Amino acid sequence: MKIMSIENELNSLAYHGRGIIIGKSVDGKKAITAYFIMGRSENSRNRVFVEDGAGIRTQAFDESKMTDPHLIIYAPVRVLGNKTIVTNGDQTDTIYELMDRQMTFEQSLRTREFEDDAPNFTPRISGIIRLENNDMNFAMSILKSAEGDGSSCQRYTFAYSNPLAGKAKFIHTYACDGNPLPSFEGEPKTLELPDCDIDALTDLIWNNLNNDNKVSLFVRYIDLEDGSYESRIVNKNK
Repeated sequence: MKIMSIENELNSLAYHGRGIIIGKSVDGKKAITAYFIMGRSENSRNRVFVEDGAGIRTQAFDESKMTDPHLIIYAPVRVLGNKTIVTNGDQTDTIYELMDRQMTFEQSLRTREFEDDAPNFTPRISGIIRLENNDMNFAMSILKSAEGDGSSCQRYTFAYSNPLAGKAKFIHTYACDGNPLPSFEGEPKTLELPDCDIDALTDLIWNNLNNDNKVSLFVRYIDLEDGSYESRIVNKNK
């Protein structure tokens, strides 16, 4: 599989939609995740990320301009014990609640499907990081319509054990810009993670997202030994 630099991958499209990156730091000591949102409509662009306990949530930047909170306001990141859940919708809560009742990540997502925003039928993308024995494993999922047909849902889960240091997987909602927007295809992409601190990585991702369409970015480094973490949030709206 082709390995891309973050710069080249993010500059390859003007509109990725929403994106999740998960990987292991170059020194093998940290789990790294990033989640970003992009928007084309005023309603989608009228958002910011805010901290919410150990996770984050989306919030309207200007409440007077929020026309429809449906599919816009949700908690992208939640933490359940040694697991960090990252998604592009309210399936974060579904995963959290059902895994808390001993269901698996994949089983939890069988109860959901793509978003009800015809004709795009935006995929629901999700990721989960699990810390164990001073190491990590993770999984990613996409729930998408069948070739743009809203009557059929296709569910794919990609699981990664003993992930390689200095590499990350990247999944996003759309294959490219368009009308309707075509869904992401294939396996999550492989990215090269630079050997840098969280601030440098945050700047790298943010600065290479399309300036017209980027809205918000969340980045977290999680220590594999003790589970402690540090996070960064960048919002275009200030």
